[in-house]
Amino acid sequence: MIREAPYTLDILRLAASLSVDGTLEGATHRAEARSTTCGSTIRTELGVADGRIAAIAQKVTACAYGQASAALVQGWAPGRLRAEVIVMRAALKAWLESRGEVPGDFAVLAPVQGRAGRHGAVLLPFDALLKALEADPAEARAEG
Repeated sequence: MIREAPYTLDILRLAASLSVDGTLEGATHRAEARSTTCGSTIRTELGVADGRIAAIAQKVTACAYGQASAALVQGWAPGRLRAEVIVMRAALKAWLESRGEVPGDFAVLAPVQGRAGRHGAVLLPFDALLKALEADPAEARAEG
């Protein structure tokens, strides 16, 4: 019996495209999120101006699905408001659970739909992003 490979070349390319540094000079918001299903972690640093994400950096310790999702989020997030992040996360979660259409460029992650144990890794970049947006900017300045 031939099993479908869990990762496609596109997923691996996205995963490999992430910066290994994961720090943002002058970050105004920082947070870390951990997936309870797989143990993946993402530390997100943001520059926020007028309520919009101006810049993003992520330090990702996750499987290729989590890394690829983080790369997609990194390209998608600049210019977004918190409300847009919430809507996109909900749309992605619905799609992962086969309850909606694939949002944006996330179709590349199609192989993960049938792997419920990895859904947390795909949503984790959004969880870290939301947590960072909700963080006290004074704490980010203190850490920087």
